[in-house]
Amino acid sequence: MCTVKRYFTFDPRLKIDVPYLAGEWTAYPTQTQEAILLEWERIRGAIPDRIGEIEKEIEELQSSLGQEEDFEESCRLNSEISERASQINDLWIWYRTTLEM
Repeated sequence: MCTVKRYFTFDPRLKIDVPYLAGEWTAYPTQTQEAILLEWERIRGAIPDRIGEIEKEIEELQSSLGQEEDFEESCRLNSEISERASQINDLWIWYRTTLEM
């Protein structure tokens, strides 16, 4: 059995492992492909939970923004909200990404 962790790399921005394949998919042995696919499905299954965590962060930031009177702090909060929304978008892209056999 191969160690599949080496075919993934941790994305600190998204806080998930993402595929990191050095070669063409078809160059990997079938057993390795199956192990990678199994691990990817496990990771993909956790992406909606990660999105939910970020959505809660956005709600908290929006609540703070609604009470903020300082313009510079409002801009900072807006920037953080935009970054979290971008993370969600990227996570959905990864969620829809399938590795093909």
